[in-house]
Amino acid sequence: MKPLILILALILTAPGQDKKTPMSRVTLSLSGLKPQLSDYPTPIPPKEIPTSVPLPDPGESWILKPSFSDEFAGDKIDLKKWTVRDDQKRFNGFWLKKNARVDGKGFLHLTTTRDMKGDEISYAGGALESRKSFQQTYGYFECRAQLQRSSGDGYHCSFWLQSDGTGDETDEGRNGTEIDVIEKFKKDGKIQHALHWDGYKEAHAKCNFSFPWPGITRGFHIFAVLWTPEEYIFYIDGVETWRTKAGGVSQVPGFIRLTTEFSQGWNGDIAKAGHLPDSFIVDYVRAWSLEKKALSAE
Repeated sequence: MKPLILILALILTAPGQDKKTPMSRVTLSLSGLKPQLSDYPTPIPPKEIPTSVPLPDPGESWILKPSFSDEFAGDKIDLKKWTVRDDQKRFNGFWLKKNARVDGKGFLHLTTTRDMKGDEISYAGGALESRKSFQQTYGYFECRAQLQRSSGDGYHCSFWLQSDGTGDETDEGRNGTEIDVIEKFKKDGKIQHALHWDGYKEAHAKCNFSFPWPGITRGFHIFAVLWTPEEYIFYIDGVETWRTKAGGVSQVPGFIRLTTEFSQGWNGDIAKAGHLPDSFIVDYVRAWSLEKKALSAE
């Protein structure tokens, strides 16, 4: 059983709200304990979808420096930056190399497909990761993308950070946390940010914030997270959507993943999906490192 201090580690800060402020639900699930539920202000989308957003303020002691970028130019995925995941089983579907491609117009396509061979039906998607080329502790990570059309049809797309230590169960999330910047998959039109730590077995712990974002399936949107030693701050289209210290905040390097995922039945039935093939289209991925400001000479 997790110590009580870990429950208290979930600190959600927001300005004072009146009774008319719409609220959404944060769920904290720890091994051996009943899920903890907290209300959090529902984010409000901007009136117009921006094509770019300013960098967030990381605080008086920090500056952001560019550290990684891919604009997906050319007609091939840049294998110096990305590893395209090999053909392999992924939950109740597959990842296939052929389902990840760039189109020669500056966009990456990760496509979910339904394949039929005789009487057999299978489902496949694509996945990229920067594990071998780029890992970073703390910083600002941003992706501009058009999400898949599906909501609750047994599959979804994700922009996330993973750490090699996420499977370690000895130090809560400080030695590795899965940081899901965006997962779009809810049947009711909601999307979510999420954190997972302490592995994926009995000790698995997670915290997620699910909320509506009208128009999320239309056009391109900008998804981002500012990860500091003290907290995670999430953004959509330049709007702060959630901040949390759940899991104790990872203190080790993380790498970027862009994937299409399968919901294993808990998010609809992919056999009933009406939009396949369906693509997660990425315009760019960028990252900035979080570095200490130099002390000025007196």
